[in-house]
Amino acid sequence: MFCTARDGGFVPALILLPNRAPCMSQYSFRSVTQFSAFPPVIKNLLIINALIFMAQLVYDQVLISWLGLWPLGTPFVNVPDFWPWQLVTYGFLHSTRGFTHILFNMFALWMFGVQLENTWGSKRFAIYYFVCLIGAGVIQLVVATLAANSAVPEIYPTVGASGAVFGILLAFGMIFPNQVIMLIFPPIPMKAKWFVLGYGVLELFFAVSGTQAGVANFAHLGGMLFGFLLIMYWRGKLPIQPQHRMHH
Repeated sequence: MFCTARDGGFVPALILLPNRAPCMSQYSFRSVTQFSAFPPVIKNLLIINALIFMAQLVYDQVLISWLGLWPLGTPFVNVPDFWPWQLVTYGFLHSTRGFTHILFNMFALWMFGVQLENTWGSKRFAIYYFVCLIGAGVIQLVVATLAANSAVPEIYPTVGASGAVFGILLAFGMIFPNQVIMLIFPPIPMKAKWFVLGYGVLELFFAVSGTQAGVANFAHLGGMLFGFLLIMYWRGKLPIQPQHRMHH
């Protein structure tokens, strides 16, 4: 059974309440003393995603065939093959059935990522983003491969930056746990740490129950898992110790 590309964009049903701008990390590509609303990594990610989305409007099938994340060892000869680069490139493709998928993902990337990049510096933020993106891809690759080789094959490519965005969300909750987030519906203020915990539990429920058709919930959880492990590594909480511990 062939299905359309899965991902399920992040739904930004919330706003951040004002907070003091954090200081820059010493491990940055650049020396900046002021808070930037569009720091370099986020700015470039927004531009690249927008340009690729415009290319998809013309060459969608070709780009998804080569750059979408396809399962391993599918039993059909007319299914595109998996290639290692897809673990990165899938995160720069989005559904072209409307604009909500890319808009929600990019808005969430900007909303939660700006404070992180200004706090960590661009180098650390870029490393974190791509670790979450690739980690989410690895988890989704396993899930999609199992589905493709099941008794009733279900074959689909995975696209979208949501796995990395969920990693960014987790980092925001860990670095700024007491930052207040105001839900739009219902209008309830909530600390970031509780919002992240609740969202993670919901994603786990959706992933196990399979109640969200067409959404790569395991990719979202994979992004959060790899992000958590990387932050724990940077903080010196894992058996393997980093050269420089992160204090944020």
